[in-house]
Amino acid sequence: MRPHGRARVDSRNPQAFGICDRCGFLYNHTNLSWQFDWAGVNLINKRILVCETCNDTPQEQLRAIVLPADPTPIINARVDLFSEAETDYVTTTAATVTDPVTGIPIPSTTHVVTDTDVNYNTQPIGAPVGLDINAIMPLQGKVAYGVNVPYLSVTSTGTTTVTVTCYSAHGLSDNDQVAVEGLTNPLAMGFY
Repeated sequence: MRPHGRARVDSRNPQAFGICDRCGFLYNHTNLSWQFDWAGVNLINKRILVCETCNDTPQEQLRAIVLPADPTPIINARVDLFSEAETDYVTTTAATVTDPVTGIPIPSTTHVVTDTDVNYNTQPIGAPVGLDINAIMPLQGKVAYGVNVPYLSVTSTGTTTVTVTCYSAHGLSDNDQVAVEGLTNPLAMGFY
């Protein structure tokens, strides 16, 4: 045997020569191997014959991540009724209150729920019985129309009774007819 590059020559056991596709040195063809690399979930042959020194380990970054199957769904699952729990039924209207530290407005929305867990609506369906829808609020005596009431909050329990809390005298009497308008919740507006 005599050396020829990095290949061995043997007259009793002849072997073909081959050039490494990376380093370009001469080797016995049987000592060269195919270069493989990841492509998705499988190893693919890059069709490059390389020597043992140039043969790289397949790059794991090119390997696809195989996620496990989703868990089996539960039969007859009972989920929370988030849409019912998050529905806003009653809105109180007041001057904007801000947090003294952050300066962020504090929402004034509240929920009114009975002891049997029934939510009240702010406005009954249909026109209130016995009221004139053409009235303009408030009517003080028989002369003044369109006078603003200095209100602090407006609440309803789902009936035709609306509670208005004022921060100064308004001049209205019990059973006076009023029109509520300009609130942030349109369901609370109407004639009472």
